[in-house]
Amino acid sequence: MENMKRTATCGSLRASDDGKSIILNGWVHRNRDHGGIHFINMRDRYGETQIVVDEDAPAELSELAGSLKFEYCIAIEGIVRKRPDTMVNPDMPTGEIEVSVKKIEILNTCLTLPFMIEDETDSNETARLKYRYLDLRSGGMQSRIILRNKVTWAIRDYLQKDDFLEIETPTLIKSTPEGARDFLVPSRLHAGKFFALPQSPQLYKQLLMVSGFDKYFQVARCYRDEDARGDRQLEFTQIDMEMSFVSKDDIFAVTEGMMSHVFKESLGVDLPATFERIAYDDAMNLYGSDKPDLRFGLAFQDFASFVPGSDFSVFKSVLESKGTIKALVVPGAAADYSRKKISDLEETAKTYGAKGLAWMKVTADGLDGGISKFFAEQAKAITDGLNANEGDLILIMAADWKTACTSLGAVRSRLGKDLKLIDESQYKFVWIIDFPLFEYNEEEKSWEPAHHMFSMPQQRFIETMESDPGAVKGDLYDLVLNGYELASGSIRVHDPELQQRIFNIVGFPREIAEERFGFLLESFRYGAPPHGGIAAGVDRLVMIMAGKSSIKEVIPFPKNSAGMSPMDDSPARVEGDQLQDLHLQVVMPPEEK
Repeated sequence: MENMKRTATCGSLRASDDGKSIILNGWVHRNRDHGGIHFINMRDRYGETQIVVDEDAPAELSELAGSLKFEYCIAIEGIVRKRPDTMVNPDMPTGEIEVSVKKIEILNTCLTLPFMIEDETDSNETARLKYRYLDLRSGGMQSRIILRNKVTWAIRDYLQKDDFLEIETPTLIKSTPEGARDFLVPSRLHAGKFFALPQSPQLYKQLLMVSGFDKYFQVARCYRDEDARGDRQLEFTQIDMEMSFVSKDDIFAVTEGMMSHVFKESLGVDLPATFERIAYDDAMNLYGSDKPDLRFGLAFQDFASFVPGSDFSVFKSVLESKGTIKALVVPGAAADYSRKKISDLEETAKTYGAKGLAWMKVTADGLDGGISKFFAEQAKAITDGLNANEGDLILIMAADWKTACTSLGAVRSRLGKDLKLIDESQYKFVWIIDFPLFEYNEEEKSWEPAHHMFSMPQQRFIETMESDPGAVKGDLYDLVLNGYELASGSIRVHDPELQQRIFNIVGFPREIAEERFGFLLESFRYGAPPHGGIAAGVDRLVMIMAGKSSIKEVIPFPKNSAGMSPMDDSPARVEGDQLQDLHLQVVMPPEEK
């Protein structure tokens, strides 16, 4: 190998290199024998180059070339030469040249592949994760991991120039409730005690504000013991930021500038200087989601005003019980949506708690089908009021406010995909603001924080917070991109007494709060500054930028949907002496004994 170290990469050679003697190192991607001439595509992470063993090459070299299989790791020495004009490959950056091979050295052979390594593979997920080191050689995976690197580099570049400090926080911390289960790490030195892996650096970045580091960020690893899904993993990475002496407008400005820099540097895409803002209540009322995809329209309209003049008792009873009735007009969809297709939409709505989905179609003569007979006399008022035209489909949802919004929101999302209303080339950011600070848990009959317990209530609600928790709006916000929650943050509580009032509302008496969060509360008593921050998911951001629907496509070594790694077979059992050192005993569930 000493004399066969690469002098060029497989993606670097161009017509200007004609006549150069070079050495390439990489993998065999293709090998074709055309009547004694061997055309071999050689690949590394920089690209692909065609190398040629000519028919007048020595027999030993020709025989060696013929023995090369897929994914053999090789080194070659040769001369760069221009391809004839008729042989130029415009689809390859190196397509104007080829390399006439003078020497080949096999650095390592390769077993029969479990799947072909292509730019994008159709192999099943289990095989891809079991042989992830092979999957990562594919052009698609390599381009996405390279994109991930560009994104994190651009984040650091932007924030460093804005005087932020990148500061690491601990990964062995005290277990504190943050909405999901902690991963626990037993202590060998302190029997019966445990560290936890951080669900986020939340408490520590607030402590950094108390410490006087007014602009902090971290590309932070976080861990949550929860079920995996397409855009969620047990371990993930987030862009964590915290700032002192700021309002939410300051945080928005930094985040918007950072995102614009990231998209420009990584994709060459220009974003607007500022992003749209929508209040939580408006987002739910208009789109049925606190993370609306604004790449298409289909906003909800109120239908309640048409109910009193009808004899439709179902809708009237919903209004009597203080419920909500919303309509969704789908332009030009009447002809395409049969009763069966509408029934499919209804099943989507039922997934979110709806009991049904009412509908009508707009015809030249008025309204037809579904519940139209109950509204025949109001046909013109309805079509005028909803701005519905002939050929449109009207979908109507009646339920309590949250069920009506979320279930019709799920129908809207499905229609956006089914009717191909989404402009896939767009990146549509929107801030969702004015979230409720508290949410009521019907099962537990108690109040819970909507985001987390350290979010500041808006000033106008502080005096009445205990008497009417449900009305309190928090100084918290989400950044949404193309229907995904990309980032979440808030202005934090820095007054220990106000923090205790919030603890009391969500069922954390003073003694429990001191036990779990005492170190943070104590720090607030030493001149803690007003502060706030935000955290954005790196995995989700890169997934959206790469046009994928699963974060597994942008994480080098992800877990599968069962939270396991087929490649290294983790999680795995450990030896008894390891458990003994940690003062642990494993008790298996009855079904696994």
